[in-house]
Amino acid sequence: MAKMVFVNLPVTDMQRSIAFYTALGFKQNKDFSDENGVGMMWSETIWLMLLTHDFYAQFLQEQTVAATQSVSGSMTALSFDSVAAVKEFAATAAANGGSYYHVELGIPEDQMYELEVKDPDGNVLSASWMAM
Repeated sequence: MAKMVFVNLPVTDMQRSIAFYTALGFKQNKDFSDENGVGMMWSETIWLMLLTHDFYAQFLQEQTVAATQSVSGSMTALSFDSVAAVKEFAATAAANGGSYYHVELGIPEDQMYELEVKDPDGNVLSASWMAM
């Protein structure tokens, strides 16, 4: 069996988050979705789990859920097949309630290109392409 990756994201408005990630090309898996959490598939092996704050907090022992609009606890990178695909993903995010920005790393665009995409809750996904 292939290894899988599940990225858990705390969200404040489940329906808004489902719509946002669906617009970005994720597919909801209804078998792994309920009022507390929704499984959004990027591929067969990479999923985002959108979790309500109350449900997310159950997995934290002596921590609280980060206010992701102002505090970042992690950044998840997703790879794309081209610079154009990175730019299209970011533009789609912006058109659906998110935003994006570019961090200048001094790496030529024909070697690597990345845009940081924020969802409506402030969670950050790095959309990246690298010449391999």
